[in-house]
Amino acid sequence: MTMITLKRIIKAGFLNFKRNGLISWAAVLVVTITLSVITTIILLQAVLHFSLNQIKDKVDVTIYFTVKAPEEKIILLKSSLEKLPEVATVSYTSADEALKLFRDRHANDYATIQALDEIGDNPLGAYLNVKAKEVSQYESIANFMKSDNALVSGSTSIIDKVNYHQNRLVIERLNTIISGAQKLGFLITLLLVIISIIITFNTIRLTIFISKEEIGVMRLVGASKMHVRGPFMIEGAIYGIIATLITLAIFWPATAWLGVKMTDFLGINMYGYYLSNFFQIFVILSLSGIILGIISSFLVIRKYLNK
Repeated sequence: MTMITLKRIIKAGFLNFKRNGLISWAAVLVVTITLSVITTIILLQAVLHFSLNQIKDKVDVTIYFTVKAPEEKIILLKSSLEKLPEVATVSYTSADEALKLFRDRHANDYATIQALDEIGDNPLGAYLNVKAKEVSQYESIANFMKSDNALVSGSTSIIDKVNYHQNRLVIERLNTIISGAQKLGFLITLLLVIISIIITFNTIRLTIFISKEEIGVMRLVGASKMHVRGPFMIEGAIYGIIATLITLAIFWPATAWLGVKMTDFLGINMYGYYLSNFFQIFVILSLSGIILGIISSFLVIRKYLNK
């Protein structure tokens, strides 16, 4: 295809858009609604991921050591845990730090503080706080702690207890909730996108139906399929481009309002997220709008070309 032919096709696409008037803008409106649904889904997914990550951050496994446990063995175990692919972070709290934290936590409990003072020695041992990359991986970490690989072979166990089994039911329920929320989010997204695509397709089909006589004339005079199809595909791309700009303009103030009013409720500043991911959202919307317009026009015009 020569540049002259391409320019003619593009020009014809703009002329079709202008000539169809209100029908063209109706198609733009429908594509805008489709892109608004996609944008809403992107923002809701951000809220969902933020909420799930907040839940994940509250889940951990703590390994408590005996009071006289040698620090070098605890550090050795910490290094072993950090090498596990399931482990995200491992933080170490010494016995002295554990005592300080305990005193701070019970600063208003006079009886407890007095009992500690009477004991004299530190009754608390050091501990490791382990966070997994995924909630479902805590069981494998707990199993590692039971294996001979966890400590130097032949040494006396320095572990007092691992709180995984006390928290096991809560961890399993959270894992089920997270997995279910992700699957439900995907299904809702898929359903809404399919519905939006069907509505957009039918609207573009209406705009092309109006031009069916023109298509018939072009075929009678021997115009190639590309010359017939091209202008309508360009028109579909125009729908997508204009709809993208309108959608971005709508969500700019909408997310600004959400950022002011709903941050405490949603847990995330929607306006900040929108601005920081503006380029990615722009690319997703523009590609979705243009591809949706072009493909819908291509499929509809093919029906008339095959008659």
